[in-house]
Amino acid sequence: MKKFSMIENTIGEFLKEVAQEMPEHIAVNYPLVDYKLTYKKLDEETDILAKSLINMGVKKGDHIAIWAHNVPEWILLLFASAKIGAVLVTVNTLYRAAELEYLLKQSDSTMLFLVKSFKTQNYIETVYEILPELKTTSSQIINSEKLPKLKRIIHIGEEKFNGMSNFSELYDLADSVSDNELKEKADELDRHDIINMQYTSGTTGFPKGVMLSHYNLLNNAYAIGKRMNFSPEDKLCIPVPFFHCFGLVLGILVCLTHKSTMVPVLEFNPISVLKTIELAKCTALHGVPTMFISLLNVLEKEKFNIEHLRTGIMAGSNCPVEVMKQVINDMNMTDITIVYGQTEASPGITQTKIDDELDKRVETVGVELEGVDVKIVDPETLEECPPEVQGELWSRGYNVMMGYYKMPEETSAAKVEGGWVRTGDLAVKTKDGYYKITGRIKDMIIRGGENIYPREIEEFLYKNENISDIQVVGIPDKKYGEEVMAFIIPAENANLTVEDVKNYCKGKIADFKIPKYIEFVDKYPMTASGKIQKYKLREIGEQIVKSE
Repeated sequence: MKKFSMIENTIGEFLKEVAQEMPEHIAVNYPLVDYKLTYKKLDEETDILAKSLINMGVKKGDHIAIWAHNVPEWILLLFASAKIGAVLVTVNTLYRAAELEYLLKQSDSTMLFLVKSFKTQNYIETVYEILPELKTTSSQIINSEKLPKLKRIIHIGEEKFNGMSNFSELYDLADSVSDNELKEKADELDRHDIINMQYTSGTTGFPKGVMLSHYNLLNNAYAIGKRMNFSPEDKLCIPVPFFHCFGLVLGILVCLTHKSTMVPVLEFNPISVLKTIELAKCTALHGVPTMFISLLNVLEKEKFNIEHLRTGIMAGSNCPVEVMKQVINDMNMTDITIVYGQTEASPGITQTKIDDELDKRVETVGVELEGVDVKIVDPETLEECPPEVQGELWSRGYNVMMGYYKMPEETSAAKVEGGWVRTGDLAVKTKDGYYKITGRIKDMIIRGGENIYPREIEEFLYKNENISDIQVVGIPDKKYGEEVMAFIIPAENANLTVEDVKNYCKGKIADFKIPKYIEFVDKYPMTASGKIQKYKLREIGEQIVKSE
């Protein structure tokens, strides 16, 4: 483990120090909606909101949930709740009624903050579907047998709805709480207190609430920003969702810990992102590979001034080599990095360096972040693997979660002896200390006894200029156990056929790796954080094969 000077503050203390050191420095800037806060103003606004929460009875350790896209109130609530030790529970923006009900119940949330709607879903109607009695009540206090812990719902917006308060009304509640009372609450906090709960995507089984502390989050954010050489001069465009660790930690908190400027985008749209970068003169940009692909497609047709871009992070799913090369060359992002991790690690485990050679930045996920240990372990024998031998990646360090909320068995399965956390990801460590992710243990395809790693086939086919994106999964097969199936998004104006793809593979990769089934699609099923849901692709593939 490398020497790492830890941040010992709570999030509230850290914000206050930055506000005192750089009061007029811009902390938050939404250029498309003309919303801007200095660090001094961000500290003051969140003090007021923290007092309002105290007035409403929110105590240290209470769970409050937020269901919203990247609105400014999200940032305010993050810091206000942290200042009084409340646990902010982040809700996936794509959740529907059953998933929301499960999360609110499992998390024991006492309050829910929400916007009216996002994309095609009406959040208010979804809440009324779960709690129909709210439609006709005049009370703003909830007493529900279905959700006994939930006491208040606050709408982020001016429109009024039965059974709910409005966010703007909260500020009137702060006057009756003194500065001393707020300071006393802050002084009770410890850097190891849990203040954030992020639910895993739930691509398999029920989502689990990952409990993270001030210490986990601040130090991981600082380490990641340090690897990008972040400073107060940097302005980070954040189009990835706040509810996910990508937006919250790699976005908001990286900026806080390096006194940089957050430049969020309300929701991802390639034109909005490019306009935001242009107007704010952003120096950094985060995104998942599919986001970068769509940005590159727009830039082929339209011009935007993105000359200030320097760095950023591509993460969330496998980063195609060819896409990374285009981003470096066509978007001026010479210092772009890849971060690998998982929510359970706050989330960063490894990261490439800005001065790495191109092959390191496109073929690996870098080296351990400062303060983090990594090893590759044989999943069956649990013995550590030597370099260049594939195994499961394990990690430990300051960034490891406190556990899964109310799930001791699942916590014990993930956190093993010695403080190690099992990631479930297959990887190899190169002889010079870099890590390559080769797939998920559960994604591995076993065809007639041959182990096939989808990532290898995907990277090979990405080189075909007629293919824009590709995802490979295993489909059940009576003869071989599993067969390879590829879901391909063709490049624009490409006239691609199944035979074209198979002919491209012949003689270049082993016959057993050539996809038996090929399906052309225009998009993939995805989580709100941009992760492609391979289990859904498998389900779709099984249905296609059965119907043939």
